[in-house]
Amino acid sequence: MTNEPLSRHRYRRDWQRLDCPRPRSRLGVVAFDPDPKAPARTQSFIDNAWPSLTQLGLAPDASPERLTFADTIEKAVDGADLIQENVPERLPLKQEILSAIDAAAPPDVIIGSSTSGFKPTDLQQQCQQAPGRVIVAHPFNPVYLLPLVELVGGKATQPTQIASAQRLYQALAMRPLVVRREIEGHIADRLMEALWREALHLVNDGVATTEEIDAAVVYGCGLRWPLMGTFLTFHLAGGEPGMRHMLEQFGPALKLPWTKLEAPELTDELIDKVVEGCEHQAAGRSVATLDRRRDDFLVELLEVVQKYWPEAEGLQGRI
Repeated sequence: MTNEPLSRHRYRRDWQRLDCPRPRSRLGVVAFDPDPKAPARTQSFIDNAWPSLTQLGLAPDASPERLTFADTIEKAVDGADLIQENVPERLPLKQEILSAIDAAAPPDVIIGSSTSGFKPTDLQQQCQQAPGRVIVAHPFNPVYLLPLVELVGGKATQPTQIASAQRLYQALAMRPLVVRREIEGHIADRLMEALWREALHLVNDGVATTEEIDAAVVYGCGLRWPLMGTFLTFHLAGGEPGMRHMLEQFGPALKLPWTKLEAPELTDELIDKVVEGCEHQAAGRSVATLDRRRDDFLVELLEVVQKYWPEAEGLQGRI
């Protein structure tokens, strides 16, 4: 990685992380946005985010001044090491901009798209020079704090290009997650969309208010999620035998009307995949060991989150 400007991209709020030099980075950023108000809007956002970044830890020479704006796409991508596209979520617009970037940038430079739903093969359609280097690089807000970035290659993408993207985003102190095959919405957004749709049903059917639904997440499952996701959580729910016992005991509940979503058939093949995956995650640790690890984590986490619960802000009587 060089100290030259790293990211040349049209500005949008999603990738403010690249607009803020990262803790272990000495990188410049060049942005392009045809809106004449974009530089001032960007600077305002960075000023607001800078205290959090400072607390997280910045490189000794980190400065908002390492961000500059170019007045054309061609100037923005000149000499870039990594390019990030962040235009609104409209496929024809993204294809148009990505085609222009692809034509202007050297063919070995990775072009990541922040799309939350489109497949990379569709994004590559109008790119003529090096379509394979156009990939999905989907982050999560607030991007300057949350480390996940989903990387998805299209039909024209080579494994070496995904590997190169992994190294680049890791250098930005991010946690790249390579999606094995392209699908609309990738991984995380599909999970969030399922929860979102179920939440809308609960409101629509008069089961709960929005505040009550959010409370169910904030004080329940959401506290576990920073340490372990759905599968490892249910692995522990199976006791010492783990996931296989959990599926044997609770698998029939998938047929109960607990959700508006239809569950897949719990075949032997699916059971084996889930069990093997959970055992891989457990890495030889017993359920009792994982239980203790979870409990230690939750104790420390609760000490932090309770400072931000409604009553700590004087909002008595709120959930």
